[in-house]
Amino acid sequence: MQRNGNVERRTILKAAGASLAVTGLGATATACGGDSGAGDGTVTIRYSWWGAEDRAERINKTIALFEKKYPKIKVKTDFQQYSDFWKKFNTQASGGNPPDVFQNAIGFLRKYDAKNVLLDLSGQVEAGNLSMDGFRAGLEKFGEIDGKLLGVPVGSNSMALVIDKPVYTRAGVTPEQGWTWDDFDRAMTSIRDRSGRAGDSGMYGVMYLYDLYLRQNGKAFFTEEGLGFTEADLTRWWTKAEKGVKSGLVADPKKVVQVKPKSAVAAELAGGEFTWDNFTVRYTSEGKSEYGIAPIPTTDGRATGQYLGSLMLSASKRTRHPREVAQFIDFMVHDPEVARIMGYDRGVPATQVQYDAYRPADPVDKAIAAYEESLVKAGVLQPITPHPNGADICEAAFLRIAEEMGLGKRSVDDAVEQFFNESKTALAG
Repeated sequence: MQRNGNVERRTILKAAGASLAVTGLGATATACGGDSGAGDGTVTIRYSWWGAEDRAERINKTIALFEKKYPKIKVKTDFQQYSDFWKKFNTQASGGNPPDVFQNAIGFLRKYDAKNVLLDLSGQVEAGNLSMDGFRAGLEKFGEIDGKLLGVPVGSNSMALVIDKPVYTRAGVTPEQGWTWDDFDRAMTSIRDRSGRAGDSGMYGVMYLYDLYLRQNGKAFFTEEGLGFTEADLTRWWTKAEKGVKSGLVADPKKVVQVKPKSAVAAELAGGEFTWDNFTVRYTSEGKSEYGIAPIPTTDGRATGQYLGSLMLSASKRTRHPREVAQFIDFMVHDPEVARIMGYDRGVPATQVQYDAYRPADPVDKAIAAYEESLVKAGVLQPITPHPNGADICEAAFLRIAEEMGLGKRSVDDAVEQFFNESKTALAG
């Protein structure tokens, strides 16, 4: 088990915020599984999530509040680190015994919906057990797939450029909303020439950043059916990355691997890197400098392609207690005290009432909140790209193959061919 929140964030960062590949399910779920109720009318629901000890401590406090409000509902908990969580969940779901409610991510919605694992929570909304009112910036739509409500957001985040502020200052670079990729390339050159370190840590393997770049150019990483870009598109992206490494604008991948799990920015190999805004706290804990959040570069000086992402709570179609599960989710996303306990552990609170309830004193959390507020104010947020069944496998392949290319184990052409071959198989399942 990971021992602290910063380590846990690094674990997720390795997967680009996202979704580790897991093996396919053969389960056919029905609404007949789960735990039975006690003779006194008390029911027990099982709640699973990934995270570290500090997240577990926070969640356990929120559960104590929930059980006080709903004394007839008991919550049995289980948590693992990211990869172990999905391995265990896959085993449980294959065996027809998934948890009643669990932490989820966008890359898994279609996957497990196709396996008939996820409960459509729309009925619980209609029954008044779950409210989807009061969510920020359209997040209430984030967990909707094909007209079904398969996940309820608990927090928000968005892609950002985390920078070493003194390095940027010495290089004379001031990133502003609407700056272009040409501006970014010039900034990388200035950082390399004036600081002696690379401008970027290696953005070529971050699927979610490439998605933004594609969206800026009228495409997307995914469509509802599969990939939304061509081999030629990816060849251009990875060719530019390879040239960046050779010129010193992008950090040496071998050195980046050597300092893991420490980030290349905190290790002073690069002046910045693209990641999720709520991961910013890791740099302060790892490094000795002052770090900040800069906007995503654009193609046209306007559109960033950004959206608010989110961790979610989903329910099992096998649960015997859909009403109690819905009440639990409702409490976790709307109760103000939950927000004060959780802080920004799972991102900026998804509902306005929870957002208002937790006002961070920590400068890093303040910066995260200000960044997301700036995105809303700038009007750059768009709906998220759909993720088809198999998206999690594609993401893991993208990260792995890009790293292999960076380490010199694959040519650009070979890397592109390998990614499309693996993705074709994953998306056909």
